[in-house]
Amino acid sequence: MRTILYILQKEFIQIFRDKFMPRIIFGMPIMQLIVLSFAATFEIKNTDIIFVDDSHSIESAHLISKFEGSAWYTVKATVRNYNEAADMLRKNQAHQILIIPRDFSEDIARGNKASLQIVTDAVDGSAAALRNGYAQAIISGYQKDIIVQKTGLDHFKQPIETSTLFWFNPELNYQTFMVPGILVLLISMMGMFLAGMNIVKEKEIGTIEQINVSPIKKSQFIIGKLLPFWLIAMFELAFGLVLAKLIFNIPMLGSVGLLFLVAGVYMVLILAIGLIISTVSDTQQQAMFIAWFFMVIFILLSGLFTPVESMPEWAQRINYLNPIAWFIKIIRLLMLKGAGFAEIKQIFFILLVYGSLMMTIAVKRYKKRV
Repeated sequence: MRTILYILQKEFIQIFRDKFMPRIIFGMPIMQLIVLSFAATFEIKNTDIIFVDDSHSIESAHLISKFEGSAWYTVKATVRNYNEAADMLRKNQAHQILIIPRDFSEDIARGNKASLQIVTDAVDGSAAALRNGYAQAIISGYQKDIIVQKTGLDHFKQPIETSTLFWFNPELNYQTFMVPGILVLLISMMGMFLAGMNIVKEKEIGTIEQINVSPIKKSQFIIGKLLPFWLIAMFELAFGLVLAKLIFNIPMLGSVGLLFLVAGVYMVLILAIGLIISTVSDTQQQAMFIAWFFMVIFILLSGLFTPVESMPEWAQRINYLNPIAWFIKIIRLLMLKGAGFAEIKQIFFILLVYGSLMMTIAVKRYKKRV
């Protein structure tokens, strides 16, 4: 135990002796949490729209005013013909075109079916779908206004009335969904990158040979090397949870102790992967590239930005080996749904077995003697 404490002391001295390293470990994750939580949004808050109004009627002006009054739209221009609007769309000067035909007002007055055309820039398919939904909602509201005006009633009955309740995120705030996942991402990157470069750094500066011929046991060396980053990761998770509550008002409905128990097991797994990367690399540059390769795959398949259920079946199968996907699922269950151990025990034991297996491989990969 005394030997491990000396190694820990040496590691912490090395970490804080480098003036740049504490900024990377503590400053960058905090900045990334705040910036990513505001920037990584599923909402489209600024849609530039162009109107091609061939009707020039009170009805078309009323419809345009609906878009002008929306917080989601900015009216870019009202042009004379479709070709001019399409040219602006090609030049990325707008996102949508609404075409109001010449007989729009007459069709409404006669009770006929009036037509509108919406043209949306669909280079970004998910954004286009959202923008199309926003436009359809505004047009639907305009249609209800017409029905109320024609019938003289303040309201009209629908055949089916639907009442919607949103559980666990009643305000539909994307930050409530994103912040827990971003927390997982930050501690994962920190753990894998730093653990991946740790032993490699000893190789580069030439001290690994001195350690290899010293009387330090392999287990003592590995514990002393990984434990500082495990402690730092736990501290960053705790600090991130505090920021999530104070800045974004993210709820913590589950047990904090259970969350840190799972996080502790998860970080053993991440550090073990980093240690394996460190043993197969000869330079810090190699370790960084290998860690980044796996981290990008883990992030894209994790469900942080896109639902896992919408991925191809082969990608979902690969995801069984993705530790980030498992922990994101757990942290959202604990923080947002207040889940207990019974609800997460299967994933917990998966992480436990996975972490034990990877740590065993990492220990065997590291050769104590030269």
